Amino acid sequence: MDAPSAAGGPAVAPPPTETPLGRGVCILPAYNEARTIGPVLDGIRAAAPTFDIVVVDDGSRDGTREVATARGAVVLRHPFNMGYGAALQTAYKYAATKGYPVLVQLDADGQHDPSFVPALARRILDGHSDAVVGSRFLIGEGYVPPFARRVGMVLFGYIASVVTRRRVTDPTSGYQALGRVVFEFLQHDVFPADYPDADVLILLYRAGFKVEEQAVAMKPSPTGKSMHSGILRPMFYVFKMLLSILVTLLREPPALPTRPTP
Repeated sequence: MDAPSAAGGPAVAPPPTETPLGRGVCILPAYNEARTIGPVLDGIRAAAPTFDIVVVDDGSRDGTREVATARGAVVLRHPFNMGYGAALQTAYKYAATKGYPVLVQLDADGQHDPSFVPALARRILDGHSDAVVGSRFLIGEGYVPPFARRVGMVLFGYIASVVTRRRVTDPTSGYQALGRVVFEFLQHDVFPADYPDADVLILLYRAGFKVEEQAVAMKPSPTGKSMHSGILRPMFYVFKMLLSILVTLLREPPALPTRPTP
């Protein structure tokens, strides 16, 4: 994974966009995020006013759908909780059907700063990369994840770096921009729907896509919750991710799909 250099400083500031972004879509998987999703949607509107917003309500039992609808987002609803990976795939299929040239995915809990949406999307729209991963560690600023989470990040970052022969600093970041050829590719069975993290980066590398990291700012979840909280969940996550990476490495490398005509 190519990791562009980033200057150090007291805070991460998104680079200015010199030209209008144009058409694109932001997707947010959401499960019981009524308390946090509103400001995130407002931030996206301010940062990328030409982008559509799609919220995948993964069987929420609170007012997530109502908050998102009130702010003008398209809401795709799962009848019950199917998991983060399934929510992403639902969004990928929607974006592919609509023909968006770029997709930016970010969390609905307020961790991902929406002001970086234009910077990530621009790398795709300008043809520099097929996929861009927002890294909180490129300049060493930002919040420090819990210990169990950090152990997984270091382990999977090392594995991904060895396999891709590129430095991978944030293998579990869900803040990503994907070009159309990538999310059309990931809407199929090649996508590891359980925990799409480092295994997806390895998959994209083996398929021949150009992937890079860009510095972003992230914050702790305002609610303090995590899909990997507790003791058993992080251990199960590490086991499942190692297994998924092994399967990805043992499978025949997928062929690079035909790129769409602009």
